[in-house]
Amino acid sequence: MKQLMSRESEADLPGDVLPGVLSESLHAELVAFRRDLHMHPELGNQEFRTTAAIKERLERAGLRPRVLATGTGLICDIGLPEGQRPAVPLMALRADIDALPIPDTKTDCPYRSTVPDRAHACGHDMHTAVVLGAGLVLADLHAKGLLPRPVRLLFQPAEEVMPGGALGAIKDRVLDGVGRILAVHCDPKVDAGRVGLRHGAITSAADRLDVALDGPGGHTARPHLTTDLVTAVARVAVDVPAIVARRVDARSGLALTWGRIESGHAPNVIPQHAELSGTIRCLDLEAWREAPDIVHAAIDEVATLHRAKSEITYVRGVPPVVNDRESTDLLRRAMVARRGLQSVESTEQSLGGEDFSWYLEQVPGALARLGVRAPGDRTVRDLHQGNFDADESAITVGVELFTAAVLLDDQ
Repeated sequence: MKQLMSRESEADLPGDVLPGVLSESLHAELVAFRRDLHMHPELGNQEFRTTAAIKERLERAGLRPRVLATGTGLICDIGLPEGQRPAVPLMALRADIDALPIPDTKTDCPYRSTVPDRAHACGHDMHTAVVLGAGLVLADLHAKGLLPRPVRLLFQPAEEVMPGGALGAIKDRVLDGVGRILAVHCDPKVDAGRVGLRHGAITSAADRLDVALDGPGGHTARPHLTTDLVTAVARVAVDVPAIVARRVDARSGLALTWGRIESGHAPNVIPQHAELSGTIRCLDLEAWREAPDIVHAAIDEVATLHRAKSEITYVRGVPPVVNDRESTDLLRRAMVARRGLQSVESTEQSLGGEDFSWYLEQVPGALARLGVRAPGDRTVRDLHQGNFDADESAITVGVELFTAAVLLDDQ
């Protein structure tokens, strides 16, 4: 924000030089909002209550959100009169709003999920509170004439549903007029008050694979008269990942991992049908593009060797999130301006998938890892686990990171 500070000095100034900090009262409101979402998790494309709650709060602030065509999720522009084209590109701030189909296993938690087998175990409720809070703060700055550019809030449904709700949102033209898009993702391995940043790929590609094997079954006393399907499925489970790994550059990190295998009902009957399901993850974009052909060929080879007929369902998921260098540097400057050099750490590329990648194939942007581990807490928590929880002070960190990025962006 040129009228507030020069590029040369901005990284060394204390956070209170920039406007857009979060008041204690708004932090308390956002914590309550997050806990309400945490207690009422909704799966992808079913986030009706969540969408209504976000919409009501934005409207109460005098804003005009638009629900997406799918009926869940919404966008809301700040500093852009309805129907007008932006004079400068919008900055988009994205949050995902869906939960996971797993039970909440936390004990002695007053805001644990009230919905059986549903939980916000990936931090999407935190992401939502952060973007909502940033929007409310930026709306106040706009009212005071301190917002240097229009901003679009994007609350996206169905991130957990391959290939991700981002594709539907893009089809709904949420990127029209957007010049840069930013997001955060909770990281339970990073202390609250810090963020992890990385230029280039920060997540991996992720696809889903379902395999069905069929053949004539029979009595275990006469396996030579059957397709020994249990052996066949066992060989597919063991051999195919090894074959796949040898057919690409090892640096690409292409990995097939099974999560489900089923076959048979009795100890003396060779079954006629077997199934496997798993995921394919890949660090490299080019290897990801080749992965379907490589996986298909490997499965067909092993299945044929054991006289089994294979039916393969390969579901394309998401490419890697590849952070734009300029956008990553913007997040770094914003975090340093708020909390100092010690608040930023380098992060590694994970094997997790994130449909934020689809936006970055259209416009530049970056995703930061938002620390949510309470300092000193050594409880082992991970994403997609029923005991996941977050230090809620990270909401303030995320809000102030985003507001500073908006103020400092000179795109």
